[in-house]
Amino acid sequence: MTNKRFWQIAGQLIAVFLAAVLITILSNNLSRNLQQLGIQFGFDFLEQQASFDIGEKIISYTPIDTYSRALWVGLINSLRVAIVGIFLTTIVGLTAGIARLSDNWLVRNMTSIYVELFRNTPLLLQLLFWYFAVFLTFPKVENKISLWGLVYLSQNGMEFPGVSFSPEFSSLLLGLTFYTGAFIAEIVRGGIQSVDKGQWEAAQSLGLKSSLAMRLVIIPQALRVIIPPLTSQYLNLTKNSSLAIAIGYPDIYFVASTTFNQTGRAVEVMLLIILTYLTLSLTISVIMNLLNRTVQIKER
Repeated sequence: MTNKRFWQIAGQLIAVFLAAVLITILSNNLSRNLQQLGIQFGFDFLEQQASFDIGEKIISYTPIDTYSRALWVGLINSLRVAIVGIFLTTIVGLTAGIARLSDNWLVRNMTSIYVELFRNTPLLLQLLFWYFAVFLTFPKVENKISLWGLVYLSQNGMEFPGVSFSPEFSSLLLGLTFYTGAFIAEIVRGGIQSVDKGQWEAAQSLGLKSSLAMRLVIIPQALRVIIPPLTSQYLNLTKNSSLAIAIGYPDIYFVASTTFNQTGRAVEVMLLIILTYLTLSLTISVIMNLLNRTVQIKER
C-alpha cells in the first residue's frame, strides 16, 4: 500500500511538472513570435476609450468609457442569460421529463416530439428561428399581443409587469431554454426510471397520490442520478450562450470580439474570454458538486 501511494503521488507530481514545462515552452514561443511581429503583450489597452456603443446594458455605459467597462457590461449580460436560462431550463426539463412518463397518451407523445425535435436540431438554427421567424414577425409595439394580461409580445421583445426583454435577449433565452431543456428532460426521465419500482409501490401503499409520491419519494431519490449529468447541461448552456453573437445580443464574447477588432490585441482578448468561461464553468461545477453531496446516501 505504501508503494502504491508513493507512485500515485509521484505520478501526479510528474504530470504537474510536464504541464509546467509545456506552458513555459508555449509562453516563450508566444513571447518570441510577438517580439518578431513588433507587438507588445499587455493589458494596458483595457483602460483606453472603447469608442463603441452597446445596445443592451444593465449598468451605465457610454462610448467614452474604457474597454474594461465594456467587457464588464458584456459579462453581466452573459451572467443574465446564464442565470435566467438555468432557472427556466430546469423547469422545462423537469416538467418535460415527468411528462415523458405520463399515462396520458397525448401528453407523453407531444413531449416526445418536443424532445426529439429540439435535441436533433442545431442550436444556432433554433436561435435564428426564434429571432427572425418569431420575434421579428410579431406586430409593432402599438399592436402588441397580450397573453392573459401578463405577457406582451411585439417586435420589441417580451414585456412583463415591471420588466421587459429585448428581442435579442428573448430569442437567445428561449432558444437556450428549450434546446437544453430537451436534454434535461431525458436526464430526468432516466433518473426517475432508475428508482426501484418498489418505491412506487411503497408510496402507493401509504395512500400517497402519484403527484405526492413523485415529489416526496421518487424525485429526491432520482436526484442522485440526475445531478451529475445535469451539471454538464448547465455548463453547456453557459458556454452555448456565446452563440448570442449570431443574433446581435451583446454578451461577453460579442463585446470581446469588437474589442479585438479595434485593438488588434488577439492574444490578450482570447485569454480574457478563456478565463471568463473557465471561471463561470468552475463556479457552476463547485455549486453543483456541493448540491450533489447533499443528496447522496450517507454511509455509516
